[in-house]
Amino acid sequence: MLRYNIRGEKIEVTDAIRTYVEKKVEKLERYFTETPDANVHVNLKVYSDKNAKAEITIPLPRLVLRAEETSNDLYASIDLVVDKLERQIRKYKTKVNRKFRDKEATQDYFASVVEENGEIESEEGHADLEIVRTKQFPLKPMSSEEAVLQMNLLGHNFFIFLNADTNEINITYLRKDGKYGLIETN
Repeated sequence: MLRYNIRGEKIEVTDAIRTYVEKKVEKLERYFTETPDANVHVNLKVYSDKNAKAEITIPLPRLVLRAEETSNDLYASIDLVVDKLERQIRKYKTKVNRKFRDKEATQDYFASVVEENGEIESEEGHADLEIVRTKQFPLKPMSSEEAVLQMNLLGHNFFIFLNADTNEINITYLRKDGKYGLIETN
């Protein structure tokens, strides 16, 4: 059963918007053998420059679906973000089915989806999961601030390091808004 938590920033979430979101997200249920028991977190934002952003996060037992899209129309943003989630599910389903064919419980999590032309969707897209390069490097103990500086010096958008304060592996990364984030492992 899907439960919806729909929030609006600088916009009132009307019944029409709520119904539209629920109707669109429910289309994703066809990719599962049974309706997942999950909370659907939807965040809708309207900016002063007439753009609208839709963010949807659906934490599931075996994966977290998350996508965001921005366009000049709120309903178009909702359509785009649901399409993106659908592509994520298809990609993940293909990967899981290929890797775990002999593990019935995992494979049964996803339903076979019949396309509008009557064919069962093919398992495509495995080539983009190929690892083409492997790097090894020692983890140097440093502070998160030093890790951000090192990341910027290298011109990367993330950096893995050993946190000198906690002795844990951490990751700094560059966010879309230009600020920095820190992922702490445990």
